Amino acid sequence: MKAVIMMRTARALVWMCTLCTVGCAGYSDRTRDARAALDAGRTRDAVVLFNERLGVPTEKELPSDLKGEKVLFVLERSVALQALHEYELSSRDLEVADKQVEVLDFTRGTLDDISKFMFSDASGPYQAPAYEKLMINTLNMVNYLTRGDLNGARVEARRLAVMQQFVTEHEAKGAAVGAPGSYLAGFTFEKSHEPGEALRFYDEALQFGSYASLVEPVGRLAKLDAYRTDRIKKLLASSSGASAAASDAPDDSAEVLVVVGFGRVPAKRAERIPIGLALTLASSDLSPNSRAQANRFAAQGLVTWINFPTLPKPTKQYALPTFTVDQRPMPIEGLVAVDAEAVDAWRATKGKMIASAITRLITRVVAGEVARQATGGGTLGLLASLGTQITMTATDTPDTRSWSTLPARIAVARVRMPAGQHVIDVAVSGEHKTQTLTLSKGGWAVVNLTVLR
Repeated sequence: MKAVIMMRTARALVWMCTLCTVGCAGYSDRTRDARAALDAGRTRDAVVLFNERLGVPTEKELPSDLKGEKVLFVLERSVALQALHEYELSSRDLEVADKQVEVLDFTRGTLDDISKFMFSDASGPYQAPAYEKLMINTLNMVNYLTRGDLNGARVEARRLAVMQQFVTEHEAKGAAVGAPGSYLAGFTFEKSHEPGEALRFYDEALQFGSYASLVEPVGRLAKLDAYRTDRIKKLLASSSGASAAASDAPDDSAEVLVVVGFGRVPAKRAERIPIGLALTLASSDLSPNSRAQANRFAAQGLVTWINFPTLPKPTKQYALPTFTVDQRPMPIEGLVAVDAEAVDAWRATKGKMIASAITRLITRVVAGEVARQATGGGTLGLLASLGTQITMTATDTPDTRSWSTLPARIAVARVRMPAGQHVIDVAVSGEHKTQTLTLSKGGWAVVNLTVLR
């Protein structure tokens, strides 16, 4: 009889665990349908799905209770709106979300802090890796510049500078994600007639790559401001002739900057690895006491694996964008692999994340042991221990929230042309944007194409 009771109780516990697991679908599951729509090129359908998740009838509205995962849904929607050329609505979404998104400092956070970040439920504040905050300001500069709004672009540029300083001081990984933002900030201040600020931002962009399109503007700006670094000096020295000729030429031309975002970063997912491998990967981040406890529980068979959120390695290959002016091909440059930089930044924290998951696992096992001892041990104690561990395991779902509509690649192109009317054509991933611009002498325009597949 006792054996029958034990079997039925164990089955009930497994059934409860299954129900809990099914009922606690992660964020990546809740965005799967929208991501599938983007994969198929149905961007408008993706916006509708994000609206449904936010509980609003249209993208013109925001939820009254903007917290938890809804903040992230607003971020997801903002990029889709940019892809639909709804730049004002995209700006609004980015600015509202920016005020709500917290940044977790992996270099200073305790294992307990990181554990809360890894396993917090959907109602908790969204804590973003620093590179996502960099992208908020970068994408919003695109929104403002396409509308010719230098005031808004300058605000975003200064916000970007604050986050870049944070990344430099705390998280060297992921800093390259800010390169497109630095280029755009430099352009913003150049057109705002602030040469010193423009040179400073262009210098930061040059830190992560060579931009042939910066030779002429840097040469021209250097005549107006004394800002110099080794990178700026090198650029001026290597192209002094061409730069001087260009800067001395009468300014009766106009300029177009093209910004192309395409593809998407990988969506975060839960990863399960054996406890032995976990202990090896997290050896330098675990305290001796936690390591000893985990080894002891593993030897007793009480723990066999750990679960934690991760960003998978990018696998998709992308063709380069094309750009023409009046049907004449123009070069694209400054290609930044946001997806690869994001994954590198994420993996730099992997040891601490695994260590945090192990300490959380230890807590769960200890709780089960307490439950067993409280019931006097024996069969009932074993079942109580199993019940406690199963319940905690079922509800201990890794937090797979991440900004999954971020473009995987960002490229820029910049060209001077005579004032007048010109036809600009940009293409990537099977989509074209053709725009006719009428440019005045000394004028400028920014053209954007965002394709999220």
